[in-house]
Amino acid sequence: MSTQTTGTIAVFGATGQQGGAVVDALLDHKAPVRALVRNPQSDRAQALAARGVELAAIRTDDPASLVAALTAVEAFYFMTPEANNLEEVETEIRIGTALVDAAVAARVPHVVFNSVFGADRERGVPHHDSKHSIEEHLRKSGLRAAMVRPTPFMEEMAPSLEHGEVVLRLPLPEDVALKMISVRDVGRVAAALLLDTAEAPGGAVELVGDELTGPQIAAAFGARAGLPARYEALPLSVLPSDLDRAMFRQFAKAAEHPSDLAVVRAIEPATLDLAEWIRSTGWTAPAGPGQG
Repeated sequence: MSTQTTGTIAVFGATGQQGGAVVDALLDHKAPVRALVRNPQSDRAQALAARGVELAAIRTDDPASLVAALTAVEAFYFMTPEANNLEEVETEIRIGTALVDAAVAARVPHVVFNSVFGADRERGVPHHDSKHSIEEHLRKSGLRAAMVRPTPFMEEMAPSLEHGEVVLRLPLPEDVALKMISVRDVGRVAAALLLDTAEAPGGAVELVGDELTGPQIAAAFGARAGLPARYEALPLSVLPSDLDRAMFRQFAKAAEHPSDLAVVRAIEPATLDLAEWIRSTGWTAPAGPGQG
């Protein structure tokens, strides 16, 4: 393991949820951060600047702006915008490819790509296969690179309160264990890799903080609320698009291969499991039908 990075770290996606968590973790380590942003005057960009983050204005269709923004940085974190249709999948691949090429041109010493669970091979989920394409382009670039592959976020678990009972509904069979991670820990693991305080085994790490079935997830929320809880498995037909249905089929298939939770905790020992995340966020049961 090499000496901890102390130079400027560039972040693309800093105004979003995951990129923002990376910035939080880097600032916690007092690392200088340069955010690559399309609009430096946006409220989110200005909020970063107020915290001491350097802003670099870029356009993803302007290679020169990307190379300039990546010049003289010690490391570079990037993620690509989540695609919701096939046209956006092509855009995602184009942006990811442009960022990798710019990192090559700027001779960035170390790159961390925020991919997605399962992107190590094409699986027929278009907006996951796009990240597979970007991973392959990055791997062939010759850059020193690591992939972080988040599973679904704990923040996406949204049980309701119905007549005094916590109810969770997901389009997953009740015997399927869903792999999940907190957004905070996506940021912390990525920051550890960027700072060279940890390494990704084999160049990639699947980000899993917990692995629970629907009834177990519901029970964790119910325990926090001190209320009974139940889980209802929904059909895939409730999902709005073919992309989403393909994604949840992949989540179900992924459950066939249990994760080694120790891998993530070796990088970030304080990685939260679901019960710890519920407690740390101060989650309380939402008001719902039958609550007066």
